[in-house]
Parts: sequence; structure tokens; C-alpha cells
Amino acid sequence: MKKIIILAIILLSQSIAAQKYFTRTGSTHFKASVEAFEPVEATNNSSTAILKTNTGDIAAQLFITAFKFKVALMQEHFNENYMDSDQYPKATFRGKLEGFSLENLSSSKEFPLKGTITVRGKKKKVSTTAKVVLKNNKIMLSSKFFVQPQDFGIKIPSIVRKKIAEQINISIAYELVEKK
Repeated sequence: MKKIIILAIILLSQSIAAQKYFTRTGSTHFKASVEAFEPVEATNNSSTAILKTNTGDIAAQLFITAFKFKVALMQEHFNENYMDSDQYPKATFRGKLEGFSLENLSSSKEFPLKGTITVRGKKKKVSTTAKVVLKNNKIMLSSKFFVQPQDFGIKIPSIVRKKIAEQINISIAYELVEKK
């Protein structure tokens, strides 16, 4: 009987330690606007992300064509001319929230977030911070970082170069629920 109880405790502790939180409705927003020109920005509200709470490992994926612009023509140019979304339909991120602990999330905390973003088949290391809080059994995670078009082989034609920022601001906001 003792062996069964010990085995049950070990299995239970392993399942608790391997908790995962996820979303399929995460928000990823980018802004590449320059003052005095039409805003170049879009939002993707179908970003998928998963967080392993025992390690702080995080992975995210989104479909490029799910970015929505205010101007349809801008969205068409983004997908066809800049992102080649037929050839490269997804962007991914794999990284880690360093020092992450689910037990210490009674209030909002910031954790170093390091990882690799892959866009158009090109990889770029990212190092930033993420704000994380546990609220109503959901993990709210938000972060901001910058990339440059040339990091991913995106060529900006000279005719519009002055209308697009050299650094693209990316912000994420994920509401993760426990995966059961």
C-alpha cells in the first residue's frame, strides 16, 4: 500500500511540475511608422503560445497573413512584397523566461526573456523583459522588443524607405490558460 501511495505522489508531483499554459488568441502588434506618414502597423490576434511553468520555456507561433492592417492595400503589399507569406507563412519564437516561478506570481513581476525569433527563414536572437502576472488562474504575459527589416532579409524599396521605420516595434500580450 505504501508503494502505491509513493508512486501516486511521484506521478502527481511530475504532472504538477509539468504544467503548461497556452493561448491561441494572443495578440502580437507591430509598428513600423515614421512621423508625418501614414501609420504602418498591424495586429495579429491569433498568435499561439505555450509556457512550461516548471522551466520558463516559452514558444510562440503566428501566421503572417493573420496580421490585420487598417488599409487593405498595405496588408496586400506586406504579405506579397515584403514578407513573402506564401513562401514563409509562419513566424516563430522559442525562448525562456529566466528565473520564472509560478509560485511567486501573486503580483506582477518582470523576468528576462531570451530566445530566437524566426521570420522568413531567418533567425534573430532577442533579449528583453516580460511582465508576467497570475490573475484568475490565467497567466498574463506582455513584452516589447525591436527588430530591423534587414535582420530577416526584408528589402524596403527606396521609393518607400523613408515611410518605414528603421526599427520595428513589436509588442505581445498573451492571456495563457492552463492546459489540461
